[in-house]
Amino acid sequence: MKSKRQIRPVDFYIFIFTMILVAIGLVMVFSASTPAAKNQFNDIYHYLKQQLLAFGIGFAAMVTASFIDYKIYRKAAFYIFGAAFILICLVLIPGIGTVYNNARRWITIGGFDLQPSEIYKFAIIVLFARLLTEDKIKLEKLFKGYLPFLGLLGISAFLLIMEPHLSGTIIVMLIGIVLLFAGGAKLWHLAVTIVFGGAGLAAVSYYIEYMWTRVVTWLDPFAYAQGEGYQVVQSLYAIGSGGLLGQGAGKSMQKFLYIPEPQNDFIFAILAEELGFLGVAVVIILFFLLLYRGVKAAADCPDKFGGLLATGITSLIFIQAVLNIAVVTGSVPATGISLPFFSAGGTGLVMFMGEIGILLNISRNKGKEEIPK
Repeated sequence: MKSKRQIRPVDFYIFIFTMILVAIGLVMVFSASTPAAKNQFNDIYHYLKQQLLAFGIGFAAMVTASFIDYKIYRKAAFYIFGAAFILICLVLIPGIGTVYNNARRWITIGGFDLQPSEIYKFAIIVLFARLLTEDKIKLEKLFKGYLPFLGLLGISAFLLIMEPHLSGTIIVMLIGIVLLFAGGAKLWHLAVTIVFGGAGLAAVSYYIEYMWTRVVTWLDPFAYAQGEGYQVVQSLYAIGSGGLLGQGAGKSMQKFLYIPEPQNDFIFAILAEELGFLGVAVVIILFFLLLYRGVKAAADCPDKFGGLLATGITSLIFIQAVLNIAVVTGSVPATGISLPFFSAGGTGLVMFMGEIGILLNISRNKGKEEIPK
C-alpha cells in the first residue's frame, strides 16, 4: 500500500493578518481616491473597482499558490528570472514602456498597466534562494561566491535606475543583502558592501539632478513647499491633523486634491489623518505580526530553499512597508514606493497576495512527513 502525504493546514495567522491588511487597504483606497476619481473620471468608484479586480485576481493567486509545492519554484527559478529580466528590459524601450510622471515603469496590455519591477523583485528572491542552495557555490569565497551575487544586484540596480525607479533599486539591493546574510555570507563582506553601496548611492544621487533635488528637499521640505516639497508637506499636514483618534473614516481634507494621487504612494498619510495614531498603530502592528509569522515559517521550513524563499518574501513586504512609511513621514527622501496591500495598483497587490500564498504553502510544509503505512 502506497504511503500518503498528510495535507497540513497553513499558518492561519499569516492568512488572517494579510486579509485584515487588505481589507483596511480596500477601504482606504476608496476613501483616499474618491475626489481624484470624481475629478478625473467622473466616477468615485473608479479606483475601487480596479483595486477590487486586482484583489480578486490576487486572492485566487494566493489560494492557488498555497496548494502548489514551493519546491517547484526552485526548478523554475531560472525561467522565472529570465522572464522578469526580459520584462525589465522591455519596459525601457520607447513605444513598449509606458511613461507616467516622467518614469517609464509600466507596460500597458489590453488597457491594464503591468509593472515589471514588482515581478522582478520576486524573481530576484527565487533566483537567490536557488543559487544559495547550490553546493557548488561557495558563498564564503569572495571572487567565486560572493562577488557574482553583487554583480547581479549591480545589473539589476542599473536597469531599475534607468526607468528611473530609485525605490525599486533600494528594495532589490536590500532584499539581496538580507538573503546573502541568511545564506551564510561573511559579515565583513556584507559590511563592506553596505558601506560602499551607500557611498555609491550617495554619489549617484549627487550627480543625477532629480535625485539630488529630492535629497535637498528632504532636508527642509517646507523651504520647497510650493515645489518639490509640496507632496511631503501636505502629507505631514495630514498626519499631524489626525491626532490620536483621527478625523473619522472618509473625512480627510488632504485627499481633496491637496496630496497628488493620495490613493497611491501617500495613502498612509490619509490613513493617519482619518484613523489617527491608533489606526496607524494597528496597521504597523499588523505588519510586525506578519513579519514574525513569516520569519517563523522560514525558521520552521524543513529545507534551505524554502527557508530562504520565505525570508525573501517576508523581507520584501516588511522592507517596502517601512520605506513607504518613512517616505510619507519625511524620514527619508521621497521616492515612488507603494505600501503593500494598501496602495492602488494591480500588479503590486496581485504579486504581494501571490507571494503570501507561497508563504502559506511553506508554512503548510512545516515538519511535513509521510504518514506511516
